[in-house]
Amino acid sequence: MSTEPKISLYRRIRRRLFRPSEILGGYEQSELIETVFRKTVAFEPTDDWPLVAEVSSVLDFGGGCGLHYKLAERRSPGIRWAVVETPGMVARASELATERLRFFSDIDSAAAWLGEIDLMHSNSALQYTPDPPATLKRLCGLNARTMYWARLWLTDRVRRETQTSYLSDNGPRALVGLPEKLVRYDRTSVMEADFLAAHSSYVLRDRGPDWFCFALS
Repeated sequence: MSTEPKISLYRRIRRRLFRPSEILGGYEQSELIETVFRKTVAFEPTDDWPLVAEVSSVLDFGGGCGLHYKLAERRSPGIRWAVVETPGMVARASELATERLRFFSDIDSAAAWLGEIDLMHSNSALQYTPDPPATLKRLCGLNARTMYWARLWLTDRVRRETQTSYLSDNGPRALVGLPEKLVRYDRTSVMEADFLAAHSSYVLRDRGPDWFCFALS
């Protein structure tokens, strides 16, 4: 299951020839938030998602405007979904809230609303937090039945860098007519040994190059 935009050859060539000059700084920029919001609203999922089968409650850390909820409810229509995001993203995404989908700017509030958590889901978010080790510890401490991490940046020593992406690449798939700008984010890697040690209450069920699935032992 992937919701990454597909970049055509034409777009790749155009980007090389006409690189945007304007740069946005970070996830709290209003233009980035609006881009993610509009793309999420327009997104029509078609994929199945076996991970959420028989799952009734999910804490989605870094879940944007609820993209993954749109995927999940196809498999589990009654699923309750709590997205934890930046304050700006939460303010914009709250327009999409329902009885089963809510947005929170902190982990504790999201966990309190859910009660028991079947699944903690996080896709390419941990490394962009101000303090990844502390965030990792807090999420593992929720004792969710399953912990699923995707697109992690794990290394053998802590590294920090500034990453640049195109504005249109944020959020699900492509949406015609969006202005093109660059976005810069700071990210910090997590040592793989520390990441695995943080899951001391879990059994590693499966893993890939940059994703992990743990089950509560």
